Amino acid sequence: MDKICVIGLGYIGLPTATMFALNGKQVVGVDVNQKVVDKLNRGEVHIEEPGLGESFKKMVDENMIKASTTPEVADVFIIAVPTPNKDDEYKSCDLKYVESATHSILPFIKKGDVVIIESTIAPTTTEKEVKPIIENQGFKIGEDIFLAHCPERVLPGKIMKELVENNRIIGGVTEKCTDEAAKVYETFVKGEILKTTSKTAEMSKLMENTFRDVNIALANELTKICNKLDISSLDVVNLANKHPRVNIHTPGPGVGGHCLAVDPYFIIEKASELANIISLARETNNSMPEYVARKVEELLTENDSKVTVFGITYKGNTDDLRESPALEIVDILKNKGINVVLHDPHVKDTEIILLDRDESLKNSDMILILSDHNEFKDLDYNELVKSMKTPLIFDTKNILKKEDFEGTNIIYKNLGNIPDK
Repeated sequence: MDKICVIGLGYIGLPTATMFALNGKQVVGVDVNQKVVDKLNRGEVHIEEPGLGESFKKMVDENMIKASTTPEVADVFIIAVPTPNKDDEYKSCDLKYVESATHSILPFIKKGDVVIIESTIAPTTTEKEVKPIIENQGFKIGEDIFLAHCPERVLPGKIMKELVENNRIIGGVTEKCTDEAAKVYETFVKGEILKTTSKTAEMSKLMENTFRDVNIALANELTKICNKLDISSLDVVNLANKHPRVNIHTPGPGVGGHCLAVDPYFIIEKASELANIISLARETNNSMPEYVARKVEELLTENDSKVTVFGITYKGNTDDLRESPALEIVDILKNKGINVVLHDPHVKDTEIILLDRDESLKNSDMILILSDHNEFKDLDYNELVKSMKTPLIFDTKNILKKEDFEGTNIIYKNLGNIPDK
């Protein structure tokens, strides 16, 4: 297994490709975007991830990795392409990129090769959808080609560390497929290699994210109830979590990203009549942008108010805008006629108009914190609000401490102290 071909050079594919190169494998990374390919071949990465840029450039300089728009003959093919929701009743898993990637490697695979799907997919997809595409070329899965689903389980901002240290699920279509795929990840994984079947691996990955989505929904529902009753939901969460067997997540402005906001639907599509809790959790979390926007409107005192948004990414300390609830909140506020300006120190290559911090605050009526970037946590807000019309902060990510604003002229609000009017 000397050469690895990684299809899809996004937030998962690029770090994975880089990690294999760092561990002595010759790697070709494939992406359909020529601009991305050209940039990568100059040794420059197109995504923000700590440790990735330096490592990738080192591997380019050492000729261990290159980017291309077409696959090459290799020993291992890893498919890490997006799997968005379809625009259908259940927002089911759209396999067009996975299917396209699988077809793209067919002219290059040979007997003995390992094909791994890292993309998050619905249960039974590897066996029922991907396997036939390969076997239609005359190969026998489990004898000629070894096919497995090995889902990524990493946290943006810690990907390079967690790729190595986290346990890895290896789900083969056959037992031999599992064993051969396990050998691939043993190249660098120090965590436990967890062997199972492909459909079990698919469901396990989905449930990891669904568990968090449901827990966040519980916290968000609690927030709505507490605001109706004039109780601080954040205090409730803090006190309840003092119990040794309770771990309620923190409420927020919604759920985004390529996992939590997407993956639960892949379970719902397979058993919609049974997935009641999962479906309701999705509805609850999807309702939060509208809820936050309504609270913003309640807090503002003038019709022509200006709101300064701090952070538009779905997660702090990344540049990832995928499924970001912040963007939905911005759209809702703009549609209400509110003047909204945006500031985000992590977002660079985008058509979205962003202002620097000081410019965004001039004559503003509210700082609306929608991303928990570190840059927002230690600011001198007493100094910042001097250029604002109204010294009001609405912290939907709970990254500031309300006691820090006691005795100041700053009005500090979070999801725990905005009772219904």
